[in-house]
Amino acid sequence: MTCRTDPSLVFLPETDSGVEMVAKFFRALGDPGRLRLLEFLLTSEHTVTECVNHVGLSQGRVSSHLACLSDCGYVQVRRSGRFAHYKVADPRVADLVVLARSLAADNAAALADCVRITPARSAEAPI
Repeated sequence: MTCRTDPSLVFLPETDSGVEMVAKFFRALGDPGRLRLLEFLLTSEHTVTECVNHVGLSQGRVSSHLACLSDCGYVQVRRSGRFAHYKVADPRVADLVVLARSLAADNAAALADCVRITPARSAEAPI
């Protein structure tokens, strides 16, 4: 594995507020339910009911996760009567999910042994 150490490369914003924004970007992806929803929405638009059936969480939980993903700009919603249809807002999200899956697989042993990151909360716990 190569490590980029070229000091001319800038990966993060220079300001603390910019770095906090990037950290918030990752925190929005830090929930297994939201990741499963994102992956489900990559291929096509789905209603909340379809999302509930796919991820197996309560309707309220799914709605909360979708609201978070929408507020953070990962998904967009289209309203049609009393139904809300969600889809991924930016095709780069697919690249991000694929890259994250690949990195996690390559580092599975280290991630399994990591004790500094707390285990995921129960699927029905508040955000």
